[in-house]
Amino acid sequence: MTVAARLTGGLLLAVAAALALALRAPLPTTVLGLVAFGVLHNALELRYVAGRFAGVLAGRFLALLVALVSGIVLCRVAALVVGSPARYAEILIGYAVLVAAVVRLPRWPRIAGLAVLALAASASLWWPAYHFVVLAHLHNVVPLVFLWEWARRLPTVAARAGFRIVQVGWVLAVPALILAGVADAWTGRVAPGVAAFAGEPDPARVLAVSAPPSTVDSTMGVRFLVVFAFLQTMHYVVWVWFLPRYAPDATAAFERRVPALTGRRVWALGIAGGAVLAVLFVLDYAGGRSVYAALATYHAYLEFPVLLALLLAPVRAAAPAPAPASRDLGRLLSPQQR
Repeated sequence: MTVAARLTGGLLLAVAAALALALRAPLPTTVLGLVAFGVLHNALELRYVAGRFAGVLAGRFLALLVALVSGIVLCRVAALVVGSPARYAEILIGYAVLVAAVVRLPRWPRIAGLAVLALAASASLWWPAYHFVVLAHLHNVVPLVFLWEWARRLPTVAARAGFRIVQVGWVLAVPALILAGVADAWTGRVAPGVAAFAGEPDPARVLAVSAPPSTVDSTMGVRFLVVFAFLQTMHYVVWVWFLPRYAPDATAAFERRVPALTGRRVWALGIAGGAVLAVLFVLDYAGGRSVYAALATYHAYLEFPVLLALLLAPVRAAAPAPAPASRDLGRLLSPQQR
């Protein structure tokens, strides 16, 4: 069996399991998945992005991004007290992060990017509730870009094409089918008990995190919840299993930048932080969710400049696709098994 077949087969098994969980128990999958893997995937995602794209996230640009994202953290904390004004401030600073990335691009991508951001910012400020729902789903779609870029290291054009087709399938095609109602017959109900655990006696209110406001009290709102549960689970699969195992070069690059955080220490930090936050989730889910949202700001927003660079100036964004850097990956990509 070829390396592409092994990797693709493993991801397809994960897709099937994630889809089954999301369809039958969308709310428990979302809530319990966040408790179990939220903090850990934050740590591992930051490690990958900071290692693989060290050429983008470096120097004064990185310092500027950290300062802006720290401002968003403050906005999320302030929103618990002042409400809407802090939410609008978060939107503006979020677009400032994107602008900081776009102005570094070549001329024509820079002009196009700024024009798109101006339109998007106007829409976000006009419909802030929709902005945060779109942001939540967009974050779960992000692995498509990183997996597409990762596929550069596969040995043949056919292997790269097949791998990328599968990623497009689960990231875009499966959610589209769910939203079209194809899976309604297999969709479980939104469990009131889990909604109560999440701090909401009315299950419909839980849907507001993942569904556009106009769909919260409808079947479409449940479909959006299923899509969110499915993509969130696959998001964790990518960051907790696939990329840590099959992109050891990114780990090595990160450890050269931050020698104090070796592989085991990053995992220990993520697991310990997750355990602490899990206790807070059990004691007060709403409070734990707020703390998590603030802490998760860094990994969610620091990836956007990298994404823009990959989409608009891919040659400048990523280093050449690395050769295998571990015994496991080296064996999988050995000439005999290609």
